[in-house]
Amino acid sequence: MPTEAKIIAIIGGTGAEGSGIALRLAQAGHHIIIGSRDGAKAATAAAELAGEIGGSGLNGMDNIAAAQAAEIVIVTVPFAAQRATVADLRDVLAGKILVDATAPLMPPKVSRVQLPPGGSAVAALQEMLGETVRVVSAFQNVSAEKLRHLGSSVDCDVLVCADDAPARQVVIDLVDQMGLRGIDAGPIANSAAAEALTSLLIWINRKYKVPGSGIRITGIDK
Repeated sequence: MPTEAKIIAIIGGTGAEGSGIALRLAQAGHHIIIGSRDGAKAATAAAELAGEIGGSGLNGMDNIAAAQAAEIVIVTVPFAAQRATVADLRDVLAGKILVDATAPLMPPKVSRVQLPPGGSAVAALQEMLGETVRVVSAFQNVSAEKLRHLGSSVDCDVLVCADDAPARQVVIDLVDQMGLRGIDAGPIANSAAAEALTSLLIWINRKYKVPGSGIRITGIDK
């Protein structure tokens, strides 16, 4: 259990990746708010997730209300919706940590690396939001399917990037509490490497017919 439970909003929490992150953080003892454009849909999803872990600690709201109520906001929406979703939340994000799991996948060629102008979709958010929001990049290379199976270990490291070192450590600690291993991967500009890896892993999944390949950083005794 964490030494201090946090209030965490998962924007896009009704999707596969968001719900997996929500389940693992709730199981670790944090209070989770599922965010969706439709508050009723978010509430229904939160109730279903709470049933899976046999407890409380999850509720649902519309995106703006969820972000306003939380101290940490995790965005798990598709790349096409990322910037508009965060722009809608801008007025309630000041002073908070924003964790973005976005990988710049551009259908139909999602197994081909296609980084946006500037190199990093997540770094672009830090530039847009300014210094009042501490933007952290994480979770791009973790299988949503594996996150949803709480009884299974996830054989994958999570690269965590941010310009703000304390915010980076907060997210690394959350990752560790989820049963994964968080790796300090440096400043937000380095997120470009994690974002590009997502397309590479999709290619590997298809080539070798596996449900969710991941990455491991060797040589670290942690």
